[in-house]
Amino acid sequence: MRTVFFLVQKEFLQIFRNRTMLPLLLIMPVFQTILLSFAANYEIKNLSMAVVDHDNSPASRQLVSKLGASGYFKIDHTLNAQMAEKKMAFDQVDMTLEIPNHFERQLVRENQAPLSLHANAINATKAGLGMGYAQQIIREFNQEIAQEWSPNTPNTTVALSYSNWYNPKLDYKTFMVPGILGVIVSLIICFLTALNIVREREIGTIEQINVTPVKKWQFILGKLLPLWLLSLVMMTIGLSVGKLAFDIPMLGSLGLVFGYTALFTPCMLGLGFLISNYSDSQQQAMFTAWFFLIIFILMSGLFTPISSMPEWAQIANKINPVAYFVEFMRLVLLKGAGFADIKQNFYSVLTYATISNALAVWTYRKRA
Repeated sequence: MRTVFFLVQKEFLQIFRNRTMLPLLLIMPVFQTILLSFAANYEIKNLSMAVVDHDNSPASRQLVSKLGASGYFKIDHTLNAQMAEKKMAFDQVDMTLEIPNHFERQLVRENQAPLSLHANAINATKAGLGMGYAQQIIREFNQEIAQEWSPNTPNTTVALSYSNWYNPKLDYKTFMVPGILGVIVSLIICFLTALNIVREREIGTIEQINVTPVKKWQFILGKLLPLWLLSLVMMTIGLSVGKLAFDIPMLGSLGLVFGYTALFTPCMLGLGFLISNYSDSQQQAMFTAWFFLIIFILMSGLFTPISSMPEWAQIANKINPVAYFVEFMRLVLLKGAGFADIKQNFYSVLTYATISNALAVWTYRKRA
């Protein structure tokens, strides 16, 4: 282990002398956590809605006012349907609402009246959420009108009591930040490991190691230990930013978080080292690492639930280490899960780390 200690010391000296790597490890997690938490947000507000009000009655104005006051829509009063369609065609509005003539009269006489609501569905997520918001507001408007115009008419209603567990305010950042922390650690550690060996091979310094009696496992352990320790520092920084900037609840054990991170990081270290063994240049290592990481991140459940993916994608996620980390972070930080709740996840990551690092040692060749 004395040999490993000197190799680790050498790695730390290289890291501290490198003006690029140290800021990458310590400053990037802060900026990425803050920027991604605001950018990766499915909450839609200030949708532009063109309203064509042919009726111009108190009821129609009340409906339009209610839509505008919700905070989800910016009302654009438009003269006719043709102009509203043109605005949507030129992406000047996201939705159009057409209120027909005699809207209020039909409500009074027939207890119902038609509305025409259209959304620009090029962005399906925005269109779906916008439609959902508008329909909910219209339903509330219906209830208010019925109560206002027929206060003495008994209505059969179902009293619904509901609550939102683990994220009472439905704050999207509360959902995103724990997952983003897992992705950032995975991304940076895998990239740095993949580039580390290749960089030394390109500049020729690895030849000095290759002619020594240092064993493969000692060399690899000396390379990976500094990045393993720095991953814990990165997680500390990320958790601090999440708590101070976004007030993320930390219901579970922080000891479990750091223990799992210490186990998970070797997965990405082994993967990065395995990539470097088959790469001849930093550019090749970078593109290969990015090829795997972009697939891992998109399929990790960070943006869309894994349960909503096709069956083949759910099976493929069994070998996706990032998916395990994202799931773990949300379970522990938001739900307060203990080891008994994540033990299957834990054993899966342990198996992944063992296999990836065994392959990294086996495929490494002491060559220039």
